Amino acid sequence: LASNGLNLPDYLDDVKRLDVTHVSITINAVDPKISEKIYSWVRYGKKSLPPEKGAALLLEKQLASIKGLKERGIIVKVNTIVLPGINDDHVLDIAREMSDLGVDLFNCMPYYPNEGANFSGMPEPSKSEISRLQKEAEKFLPQMRHCKRCRADAVGLLDEKPLDSITQTMQACA
Repeated sequence: LASNGLNLPDYLDDVKRLDVTHVSITINAVDPKISEKIYSWVRYGKKSLPPEKGAALLLEKQLASIKGLKERGIIVKVNTIVLPGINDDHVLDIAREMSDLGVDLFNCMPYYPNEGANFSGMPEPSKSEISRLQKEAEKFLPQMRHCKRCRADAVGLLDEKPLDSITQTMQACA
């Protein structure tokens, strides 16, 4: 299961009941002031919250999600998207706090520019910068170094080609 953790606390018992073995949560900051630079708004329930309120709520829910998952014996991986000039100097703080919470695995993911996105003009972090961050963060948590630009519509296992039938179904749904 992959989530940003915002609504996850309400479903922790369901996640356990369904025998989910591991959950990935994307956490791009543990300081709401940094999160405010990342998220223009946070939608919670039927309300859109401004950055300062949304960032604080998002972090609160993310931390509660991790605590609840670990209490239920579920493996937790945290993904952090490295945004140059925004959270790149904050990655070790994230890794340290995640280690204190018992997170099992940490994944520093380079930001990938997407046309039309809020940060479309931001340069992608270099491979050497990501490697340096992984090496430093490894002092706190094991690193996932084999990530391949994960997406919400990803299927299958890393380094294995998905079945043609699954690929065709995904294309038909698109």
